[in-house]
Amino acid sequence: MSKNKFSWKLFQQAPIVGIARNISLDAMKHILPLYRAAGLTNVEITMNTPGAVEILRYALENEAEGLNIGVGTVCTKKELMRALDAGAQFVVTPILNKKVINICVEKGVPIMPGAYTPTEIYKAWSLGANVVKVFPATALGPSFIKDLKGPMSQIKLLPTGGVSLDNMQEFLKAGAAGLGIGGQLFDQKLIDAENWDGLQVHFGKFVSRLV
Repeated sequence: MSKNKFSWKLFQQAPIVGIARNISLDAMKHILPLYRAAGLTNVEITMNTPGAVEILRYALENEAEGLNIGVGTVCTKKELMRALDAGAQFVVTPILNKKVINICVEKGVPIMPGAYTPTEIYKAWSLGANVVKVFPATALGPSFIKDLKGPMSQIKLLPTGGVSLDNMQEFLKAGAAGLGIGGQLFDQKLIDAENWDGLQVHFGKFVSRLV
């Protein structure tokens, strides 16, 4: 476990969970300082990224100041234990795995499991999820979040999939506690071109939409 603990204050400061998928360690060494400088505070390294554990360890050892650094795309207990052994500060899953949730709750590590239907979402919350990742939110959109918050106002929701600069404010106004954003945030063209200044400006646009 990492000596650096997850900070809810940091999470709420900029409630975007940036999903870093298939980004190399070399690129992440450039990206993480820019990410923090732009005002973003939460990043997940997906476990299906080549070298995910190595990237996670590097991030925690070198870039943890001002950032919550966790893992995503955790589907099994084996993946979870690898991530926790490396010091992951929070865990995000695309699916509802009771065993994964239970372990995180037991260890006091914030868990944001993926769920889709109202029944799945309530079950995830009742098992101890800190935030429930509504995935995929692409087709259902902000109105689904608003509808869910009616009867389940106590549940913190993190819509993920299809969240962009154009609709992120709608999701937040609908009652989302945060937003999971992947490719829209980590612009692959800018990364491939090593346009780091452009990427920082791009990150800043998302932060500005949180106000």
